[in-house]
Amino acid sequence: MKDNRQNSNKTTSFIEPRRVLVTGGAGFLGSHLCRELVARGAEVICMDNFFTGHKRNIQDLHTHPDFELIRHDIVNPIFLEVDQIYNLACPASPVHYQYNPVKTIKTSVMGTINMLGLAKRVKARMLQASTSEVYGDPQVHPQPEDYWGHVNPVGVRSCYDEGKRCAETLCFDYYRQNQVEIKVARIFNTYGPNMDLNDGRVISNFVTQALEGKPLTIYGDGNQTRSFCYIDDMVQGLIKFMETPADITGPLNLGNPEEITILTLAQKIIELSESNSQIEHQAPPPDDPARRQPEIELARSVLHWQPRVSLEMGLEKTIAYFSNLLAPYS
Repeated sequence: MKDNRQNSNKTTSFIEPRRVLVTGGAGFLGSHLCRELVARGAEVICMDNFFTGHKRNIQDLHTHPDFELIRHDIVNPIFLEVDQIYNLACPASPVHYQYNPVKTIKTSVMGTINMLGLAKRVKARMLQASTSEVYGDPQVHPQPEDYWGHVNPVGVRSCYDEGKRCAETLCFDYYRQNQVEIKVARIFNTYGPNMDLNDGRVISNFVTQALEGKPLTIYGDGNQTRSFCYIDDMVQGLIKFMETPADITGPLNLGNPEEITILTLAQKIIELSESNSQIEHQAPPPDDPARRQPEIELARSVLHWQPRVSLEMGLEKTIAYFSNLLAPYS
């Protein structure tokens, strides 16, 4: 853990890049990141195979002179000239990553090898979008970066959990063996506009069900906890992390440290959406974590970052977005 606890007050010779590759750039997180990078003056290459991404997420960027869209799957090599790589490509919701688990783990492992190989060839810096799922069903709470996790290596979630853990290993091996500049960000639950209606994540599920007047489905008793970070805060954290000195590698938690039970979240969404929906309980899925909360002291000290958008404000914006998406069908 020596690398990721360096003092961030030292000066750096790192130069603002001209060309940035965002894999998974048409997805939920990637589309917001592309938009922010373009707004900051970067030339952005958005790469996506559109398994879970959507062109509508980046529709406003299509005609921008500093934006380029490439349809490509990172499981296959690609040759580009870039200064930075944000490797976000991978299905992130259980519905999507369990649909084709072999493809999911190929994306995390082979895709990350390809992106690290590209970074090595062109001497680019790469930020790997890892996940809080590397902690599994944690036995330490909240989860600090030096916790090694409690993961089932053969369960139905393993294609994602273990794929991301292997991707972290690859990043640090390329860093040690080939001096590739890396940043490993462990992203906790993130939400906001551009989420897919049917991605199976809890906030999108609840908001869609509430707006349609359907029962909100809670798996288990609802006392399991999560911590939700609004998309704008997450994008700022990722960019700040990318811009830190080269010796600050991570892993580094990015997320909102405010913990909430799933039952309380459901009740809050019903209230904010002015819905008459009820709550129904179903059996919990295998290996569902009981608690999830990031320890973000490292992000506070190194990045001078912490979430600013309250859960209520973020949910209001998310509900408005989903309401507009559902309007043609109502």
